[in-house]
Amino acid sequence: MAIRLGDEAPDFTAETTEGKISFHEWIGDGWAILFSHPADYTPVCTTELGTVAKLKPEFDQRNVKVMGLSVDPVDSHNGWIQDINETQGTSVNFPLVADPDRVVADLYDMIHPNALNNLTVRSVFVIGPDKKVKLTLTYPASTGRNFDEILRIVDSLQLTANYSVATPANWQDGDDCIVVPAVSDEEAKSKFPKGFTAIKPYLRVTPQPNK
Repeated sequence: MAIRLGDEAPDFTAETTEGKISFHEWIGDGWAILFSHPADYTPVCTTELGTVAKLKPEFDQRNVKVMGLSVDPVDSHNGWIQDINETQGTSVNFPLVADPDRVVADLYDMIHPNALNNLTVRSVFVIGPDKKVKLTLTYPASTGRNFDEILRIVDSLQLTANYSVATPANWQDGDDCIVVPAVSDEEAKSKFPKGFTAIKPYLRVTPQPNK
């Protein structure tokens, strides 16, 4: 069964390039991103893992842990990491799950029934401190993931989890936000001391409340 937004992220224990990890325990009280790859030594994913390694300080700043996964064993992962470090000019600094028995891939519905049975799709799961799935993305093999966009999504998720706002199209951290419809104008006056502008009764914008 496909994982839907709001579902609890399935827990698992698996061997990784950083030893055996219990997923929920590893997440702790912060946020996490789990992203999968069809296989080791694949070209697009090599660039993706290098990009995530370079962005890890940005994820750390947001209290987000990152974890990769493919169905290959740890020895294969370790060999691939050497290639990633060499070709991408970085050092992989997060765990890669070894899932040769497809236990985690099946838990997260990562294998398309019409695809080769040993290839995970290229999925992204953003998981909150409550261990609930906040976002899912699936990319085709030919298109590298945009991790700047994933950081933008995390900024929006963390902001909207704490304030009664939503973020508009193409929003970036620091831009104006939308007051959610459930908040009345009177409530908005107290919730948003910087004020708000009502473009339409259902479309009210306010400066980002945590800036």
